[in-house]
Amino acid sequence: MTWRAALLLAVGALTLPLWPSPFVGVLVMTGAVLLLVLVDRALAVPAAALTAEREGDRTVRLGGTATVVLRLGNTSGRTLRAQVRDAWVPSAGARPDVPPRRVVTVAAGDAAVLPTRLTPTRRGDRPAVALTVRSFGPLRLAFRQRSGRPATPPWTLRVLPRFDSRRHLPEKLARLRVIDGTQVSRGRGQGTEFDTLREYVVGDDVRSIDWRASARQADVLVRTWRPERDRRLVCVLDTGRTSAVRLGDEPRLDTSIDAALLLTALASRAGDRVDLLAADTAVRATVTGTGRPALLPRLVHALAPLQPALVETDFELIAGEILRRQRQRSLVVLFTALEAGALGEGLLPVLPRLAARHRVVIAATHDPVLSAMTSGTPARPEDAYAAAAGWRALAERDRVRAALTRYGVLVVDAPAGALATSLADTYLRLKSQGQL
Repeated sequence: MTWRAALLLAVGALTLPLWPSPFVGVLVMTGAVLLLVLVDRALAVPAAALTAEREGDRTVRLGGTATVVLRLGNTSGRTLRAQVRDAWVPSAGARPDVPPRRVVTVAAGDAAVLPTRLTPTRRGDRPAVALTVRSFGPLRLAFRQRSGRPATPPWTLRVLPRFDSRRHLPEKLARLRVIDGTQVSRGRGQGTEFDTLREYVVGDDVRSIDWRASARQADVLVRTWRPERDRRLVCVLDTGRTSAVRLGDEPRLDTSIDAALLLTALASRAGDRVDLLAADTAVRATVTGTGRPALLPRLVHALAPLQPALVETDFELIAGEILRRQRQRSLVVLFTALEAGALGEGLLPVLPRLAARHRVVIAATHDPVLSAMTSGTPARPEDAYAAAAGWRALAERDRVRAALTRYGVLVVDAPAGALATSLADTYLRLKSQGQL
């Protein structure tokens, strides 16, 4: 029953003084209201006569807004008067255009269009949970309600990771074109892969003269060089417990994903093959390099459902997977944290095998909490202890960085907002120097 039935019974109670017997009056009025309630409920459209379908967006970037439309059909011969609640998981940020308390009227054989706007707050797959329809009778004294009937149409919105560093891509591509020699004349210092022969001009490095070709052509010819192409880049994401640490408003894993996307976009434009591996105690995601147009979308969709796992990362597993998958010498970029415990006990024992076969780069981000603890003058005794703990943590990071450098590993240690650009600059520098 609804509040209208109670209101109707209260209005009838005002007439009790006019009845010869108040007790008889109560029975008569209660029976009449109950009869009206039963008739009204019988006239309400049953859930079996309703159909539900969805249409709309399947993907959206984190921070964006998607629209999913619910089409509720009425196949009965009566008019539908109903309240509709389309429930999603809380992190989907669902905001229906039609509030659940509003009564929707659908004529017989017609359908209602109910849009819902979703602004997710987390990456991953955000499913619709349940569809609840409360069907009222013509007098709205009673209703029929059943959650899940009509059956909840399955729909999952995939929330793709942010790609805020995309704004830096034009600048990095311009630098890549300069390195590649399309905006400046090619010379000995532009790369290590032979490109073409051309006539010698004043100012060319005499070490680039090809004497055999010059003898055949009766002219002085010099070799031109370009950065290497078709090189291998492997992005490895550490999804263990250190990736769950929040750096500002997002986990470390999200910062690593953003940097990996910028590096992948840049390397694919440079003609290099990019593979991706995400692992902790097990392999969570793998993407092998394909054609340039399809690589970035595949990478984005593979990384979208990736979440940190509260376990210690098995670097032995990661090193074994890299050595098994990559026979050719590659640039391996490991996105992790410069934590003495995790790297000292896990990565350093397997690093010699990995560094002997590949060029290894460690991409790590600063923890803003450490910077806050070690900045300023302590005002209280507890602040002094916190500052001492912060300085000790920074000293441990320096020791880990020094140990990695001894193995020939290049360490990119930058704040969260600058990791993507610093890593892209490192890649361009290695490419221009022919060290990939």
